[in-house]
Amino acid sequence: MQHNTLDEKYMRMALRLAQKAKGRTSPNPMVGAVVVKNGKVISMGFHHRAGESHAEAIALKNAGPAAQGATLYVTLEPCSHTDKRTPPCTPLVMQSGVRRVVVAMIDPNPRVSGGGIKALRKAGVDVVTGVMEQEALKLNEAFVKYITTGMPFVTLKIAQTLDGKIATASGESKWITGGKAREEGHRLRNTEDAILVGINTILKDNPSLTTRISNGRDPVRVILDSRLRIPLTAKVLVQQASSHTIMATLATASKTKVKKLQGAGTEVLLVKPSRGRVDLRYLMKELGRMGIMSVLIEGGAEVHASAIRAGIADKVVLFIAPMLMTGTNSLCSIGGVSPTRLDRATRLKDVTTRFIGEDLMIEGYIR
Repeated sequence: MQHNTLDEKYMRMALRLAQKAKGRTSPNPMVGAVVVKNGKVISMGFHHRAGESHAEAIALKNAGPAAQGATLYVTLEPCSHTDKRTPPCTPLVMQSGVRRVVVAMIDPNPRVSGGGIKALRKAGVDVVTGVMEQEALKLNEAFVKYITTGMPFVTLKIAQTLDGKIATASGESKWITGGKAREEGHRLRNTEDAILVGINTILKDNPSLTTRISNGRDPVRVILDSRLRIPLTAKVLVQQASSHTIMATLATASKTKVKKLQGAGTEVLLVKPSRGRVDLRYLMKELGRMGIMSVLIEGGAEVHASAIRAGIADKVVLFIAPMLMTGTNSLCSIGGVSPTRLDRATRLKDVTTRFIGEDLMIEGYIR
């Protein structure tokens, strides 16, 4: 469907506004809105965080009576239902007197999907849909998965050498990639609801799993530890002021240790087992129930392999350093058992590449 270039210009503006709240609106989508009249932008707005005003409500309030006869550009179909904290936007749009509404994507929420558009058309508003739809879908890829499956959108983040290694034979891994790539990794953490690692990463590196950029937000930390081997002195347990830690373990873990962890303010989640370990699919459903919309796995070789095998990973972000580790006894970035046939290999689609400093960053979606 052809759309005019002016519609695309203003929708691009709305998408840029929406993007400003990346990582802050969960479990809501990011939404931007722009009000245009006689070829001039008269007001703008974006959804800042869950529980606060929606983008359309802000933009229309800023426009006031001037919205009469104007065009409203919005990156997501205006909602026609009341959530727990905010009223629906469709009646506001109708009352504002806008003549035309341009929408990037239909709301994937089955309770809304198309309802807002239908109500606006019924009220005599001219509605155009699908303008920059692909860009809008990509922006809200986590929300789309979460609202349609109840599970978070999962990204595997791996920093490796050109020959796919993440540590030497002795376990040394700091630092394979350069400072700029590590900074990009922290920017990634800043936009995710949770970060997940396995217990071996904690025992080996004792990381804080925080976001070290200005105005950064620390994601919830999720640790896979089926036998609760975590030391009570681990940084993720001691430093819980900025974000809390969830220990995902099995019912067979030590009850005494569970009580000690809970006493120290750590959340302990008993997850059903799969091959003697935490069942990752079950865990993702539990995290979804908690309102966690996106998870960044910085796991370690076995955790990466388990995530791919369990079918929970949606996207892979690889930082590749211009370095060859060599040797079969160095650690591969993805563990597990290799498939016997090529057609069983995991393929990526929509792959993009760019350089971050000296390192190559590759992003792709798991088919």
